[in-house]
Amino acid sequence: MFRRTNGIWAIVIIAVLVAAAAMVGTAAAQKATPRPQNALVIGEDQVRQLLLLMDTDKRGKISKQEFMGFMEAEFERLDQDKTGELDVKVLTQSNLHARSFVGK
Repeated sequence: MFRRTNGIWAIVIIAVLVAAAAMVGTAAAQKATPRPQNALVIGEDQVRQLLLLMDTDKRGKISKQEFMGFMEAEFERLDQDKTGELDVKVLTQSNLHARSFVGK
């Protein structure tokens, strides 16, 4: 009887340890996954650099005309074969980042 009780307790202890390890692992995985709001904060510096480049009148804001002018110039730069169209291949190979515009 004593052996059977010890065996049951050993199984219970092992089950509790496995459950605790699973909870810790799940908590660590959730903590490591970036939340959407964190992803926005990461790109904020790049967005600020890009806005500074678009802000031709240096008011600290960009108008629709400034935005569209910048985007039109970028479209022309990407449309190397001058078809007036961009496809997925061109856009994925373009490396569009704010830092790529610095110094233009």
